Amino acid sequence: MGIKERKEREKDELKRLIIDTANEIILKEGLEKLSIRKIAAQIEYSPAIIYHYFKDKNEIVNTIMKQNYEKIINTVSSIKEINDTPENAIKYILREYINLALEMDEEYVSIMLSNSKDILEHTALLFKGAASKRKALNVLYKYMKQIHSDKNIDDREIELTCQIVWTSSFGLIIKLIVEKNLSLERKNEIIDHHLTLMVDGIILGSCFLK
Repeated sequence: MGIKERKEREKDELKRLIIDTANEIILKEGLEKLSIRKIAAQIEYSPAIIYHYFKDKNEIVNTIMKQNYEKIINTVSSIKEINDTPENAIKYILREYINLALEMDEEYVSIMLSNSKDILEHTALLFKGAASKRKALNVLYKYMKQIHSDKNIDDREIELTCQIVWTSSFGLIIKLIVEKNLSLERKNEIIDHHLTLMVDGIILGSCFLK
């Protein structure tokens, strides 16, 4: 390995150390407690070194958020090729999303419950036109359009329904994270019933039968 390659590797390793340390601080103490000085103290470098790699704390937070949120996006986006009916595909998408969120529960809560402007630029999904700008919501939107392709339903109504279904799943995730002592059987029972209500009750239900 040449000098240039070694320096690039060392640079990447230090950036990774900064990000990992910042993430640990956020998980243990909360986003509001994160600071450049605290990161520097834990990795035993000067704050100036951190500023050499990152513009400010917000850039570090955004990097962490993008990495964690990308896990969710990649999981949901990868389900596009599922060979099943649109309604079963939606159930599968939501189940995968819920299970993934529960696996990364601390990261999920720190990101999705944050009202930071920088983070909301990536996680907000209740605004008009969100279905075209949020990959995860867009997958759900496309399947719902397929289900109701034979009906004269306004695209805005489909988007609103997607937003309600997604945020309802978000609420369930938060409760499952908080009430983490539930048995696996009970947790799966709740998730199964949630998916049935969301798809059979809302997406396929009477709200679209006009």
